[in-house]
Amino acid sequence: MRIAYVCADPGIALFGTKGASVHVQEVIRALRRAGHQVNVLCLRRGDAAPADLADLPVEVFPLPPGAQTPREREEAVWHAGRRMADAIAVQRPERVIERYSLFSADVMLTASELGIPCALEVNAPLLEEQRKYRSLIYHDRALATLQAAARAASVVVAVSSAVADWVLRHAPAARVLMLPNGVNTERIVPQPRRDAAEPLIIGFVGTLKPWHGVEVLLQAAAQAGRPAWRLCVVGDGPQAESLRSLAARLALQVEFTGAVTPESIPALLQRMDIAVAPYTAEAEPYFSPLKVFEYAAAGLPIVAGAHGQLADILLHGETALMFTPGDSQALTRHLLALADDPALRERLGQAARRWALGQSWQRVTARMLQAMAVGVTPGGRR
Repeated sequence: MRIAYVCADPGIALFGTKGASVHVQEVIRALRRAGHQVNVLCLRRGDAAPADLADLPVEVFPLPPGAQTPREREEAVWHAGRRMADAIAVQRPERVIERYSLFSADVMLTASELGIPCALEVNAPLLEEQRKYRSLIYHDRALATLQAAARAASVVVAVSSAVADWVLRHAPAARVLMLPNGVNTERIVPQPRRDAAEPLIIGFVGTLKPWHGVEVLLQAAAQAGRPAWRLCVVGDGPQAESLRSLAARLALQVEFTGAVTPESIPALLQRMDIAVAPYTAEAEPYFSPLKVFEYAAAGLPIVAGAHGQLADILLHGETALMFTPGDSQALTRHLLALADDPALRERLGQAARRWALGQSWQRVTARMLQAMAVGVTPGGRR
């Protein structure tokens, strides 16, 4: 089947290193492995193309270089969405999948008018995010975009229950399928545990922003009083420098890798003995954290803050150890329990891997295509 994948979000490069780029790449990879022909329409290509996607047909609709102010940028993105819709009308693919962005409704409208089954992937309430963390000049246009795109889509794929509720609040007639993120269980696999005599390595993967709670992890490690422990913090972000300073003050042995390519993640996970998702209560409850799916696929014992979707998808004592977000003392207790009990680490890691096998991107994309074929009841969600 010929499938067009569209991303009109200027913040996401197709071949970038952020979690959103990983999401896009994995959806495309799963579709191609299922035998579909995928071509991509996007605003930014990026320069970190993995080898297995090097032959992917990509049509880039760059924003004009003069679009500097927020107003100019929003207008340019809106016009780019129109040009993408024109391209869809010419290409006539058999399916269209678009990652929801603030000012692109014409792609879903065009696909619907042409009778092409189409899916709108919604990963976050971008309207609120943009208004809260950045700036939003054309709010009414962005709201109308969401409503029009959601109504036109054959199915709106929402990454969490909170996101599904948000879509239905703004577009009550939308046909919503709640479908959490997936993971590539072939690219990320467990490895034999390292020699018990080697120092324990506790890892984190993600953007270094306040709500990810990496400072809670550093505090918990310091409270444990185990100077032999090593921490591996994979990722970059606005908190990088303050976290390096905190690690130095706490006399911790921490490796900060900075930003890495998605291809580097499997090898980095294989170096870890324990993986942590120390979300704080400041984290928005709508997220579906790719990092936790990847931890599980790697067969790592997971320690996570019980917040948002994590509290629904992980079971304390079975697939992870959970703690109240922000409670560094509880996190310390869990880290010590895992450090002193290799059998517990093994049991939790194996259970996490079994869970991850049911969350593969192949299953996610298969469910998306099935929903596009059979439909979802308007105004409801599955």
